[in-house]
Amino acid sequence: MSGHSKWSTIKRKKGAADQKRSKIFSRIIKEISVAVKDGGPDPDGNPRLRLALNNARGANMPKDNIQRALTKAKDTEALHEITYEGYAPNGIAIFIESLTDNPQRTLSSIRAVFNKRGGSLGTNGSVAFMFERKGIIRIPKGSFDADELQLEIIDAGVEDFEEQDDVFVITTPLDGFVPVQKRLEELGIEVENAELQRIPVETKTLDAESGVKVLKIVELFEDDDDVQNVFHNMEITDEIIEKIDN
Repeated sequence: MSGHSKWSTIKRKKGAADQKRSKIFSRIIKEISVAVKDGGPDPDGNPRLRLALNNARGANMPKDNIQRALTKAKDTEALHEITYEGYAPNGIAIFIESLTDNPQRTLSSIRAVFNKRGGSLGTNGSVAFMFERKGIIRIPKGSFDADELQLEIIDAGVEDFEEQDDVFVITTPLDGFVPVQKRLEELGIEVENAELQRIPVETKTLDAESGVKVLKIVELFEDDDDVQNVFHNMEITDEIIEKIDN
């Protein structure tokens, strides 16, 4: 399992402790709002909205919350999709995706974290080339046979297929993300979570102490209400995980 994938799995398991449910819901609601404004309220004709609604259900968001988000989507303030790039200490690349109604506020907050924690905010494109856009789809294992499932979906555009505890994790290239989801729908398989991530082309290894410091910076960014996703190119080693747990 890659370091990036390993850290995603750890965060998923620790979700309640690391990230309050309300914050998860808030980020999904923002995604629903942007999806409706961009492509309309019909999920059948709006893939982005369909994905946001699937993720809402995967996060166990109550139906009333989802309906409220859909109803209010047209009336919410315009949200700007802005990305930020920079470096944490020891040359670790950081890529941040945000949805914000106040770009200046978000920029100030992100710059402050970089400056206070020994990093540096870069310009657009300064680290983007270090990542590839890929689809990551998680489905509960249930009663599925791994080999049979792979055969059913491989031709839709699957790049990698992993078993991680109680889920199957499917990785797709950017252009395979939607076709694989459609194939899973055809098979009647419910997705726990599906998202486009920025996967590092190469990872960088740090000692445990330095690695934990980088992850604390990542968590500070993730705590910002305007931030949707944070990606980095640090390898999550067993030593880093052990130090986090202690």
